[in-house]
Amino acid sequence: MGPFLTPVLINTGWCKKCGICVEFCPCQVLAMETGNVPYVIAPDKCTRCRLCELLCPDFAVTLTSKSA
Repeated sequence: MGPFLTPVLINTGWCKKCGICVEFCPCQVLAMETGNVPYVIAPDKCTRCRLCELLCPDFAVTLTSKSA
């Protein structure tokens, strides 16, 4: 996986920083930065279960295609 490819994209403009995506990720792919902004800390651990995308109340989380 290249340095700019990630399985999870977070639209920080839509994100209200609730932490649901981080809290419910079963593989600990996401973490919170200073200011409670979620980011991808371990892209190689992502199993594409889509919990982060499905549980986000702001529709700020999107999974990329596998070929990306």
